Amino acid sequence: MRYGYWLPVFGGWLRNVDDERMEASWEYNSRLARRSEEIGYDLTLVAELNLNDIKGVEAPSLDAWSTAAALAAVTKRLELMVAVRPTFHQPALLAKQAANIDHIGGGGRLSLNVVSSWWADEAKKYGVQFEQHDDRYARTTEWLEIVDRLWHQDHFSFSGKHYAVEDAVLQPKPVTRPRPVIYAGGESEAAKQMISRLCDAYVMHGDEPARVREKIRDMSARRESAARAGADHERQTVGSRLPELPAMAGGNKAGAKGFAGGLFSFEPRFAFGFGRHARAGGRTHRGIRSGRR
Repeated sequence: MRYGYWLPVFGGWLRNVDDERMEASWEYNSRLARRSEEIGYDLTLVAELNLNDIKGVEAPSLDAWSTAAALAAVTKRLELMVAVRPTFHQPALLAKQAANIDHIGGGGRLSLNVVSSWWADEAKKYGVQFEQHDDRYARTTEWLEIVDRLWHQDHFSFSGKHYAVEDAVLQPKPVTRPRPVIYAGGESEAAKQMISRLCDAYVMHGDEPARVREKIRDMSARRESAARAGADHERQTVGSRLPELPAMAGGNKAGAKGFAGGLFSFEPRFAFGFGRHARAGGRTHRGIRSGRR
């Protein structure tokens, strides 16, 4: 069982409480991350929004990626699951940035939570193009291919609808093998198709066990179909067998009885991995992934 929490980069997460005594500051977040790994937490999710959607757009919020780089330098064990929105990051530049943070953290501690954007007004305020739903997933599909291939190849070229790179070289490659874990969530057909082909772990909201079981069964079938169609999973997993069922995430521990592991949160989320991921230092992780505590 692995436990994680959302880093309060926006301060507190309760919309109906103005001051939760959780500062949106580097000092507070650094202290919290270091203390959390001391008492046994495994993971923190670093959300990415340039505006504070919890306390209001005038309230402060920390940048996800510079915060993650700094945390990698001051923590030793904590997995840093950093959200990334392809519309805000050129893929080759993000691949370079992520590889560098992976080295700063010593390998095996950086992972990506890929989010295909959702806040059109924020994008407008920051001068970023905001596309229709399926177009965003088409963009993310290209983005993921470029990031993954740059983590494995040099002199790589790609030309697509949204991105193009020519004879790109990325050194040093990430320490983590086969690559930093890539999480993603989504309930639409476009999202599920992309995740089953290109990601390592599927992030879900907590739900009734029967509903979770059905979601896992559906994603497993999609994964197997993609494998039969010739998708390259070697770069993503060692083997392609899915765990049978992760624990429910939710506020009722009794509801999780009998399952493989769990996480309890204000807004329940968890994820399961597509097989066993080799990690730096001989560590491997399988099954349950992240959430909000």
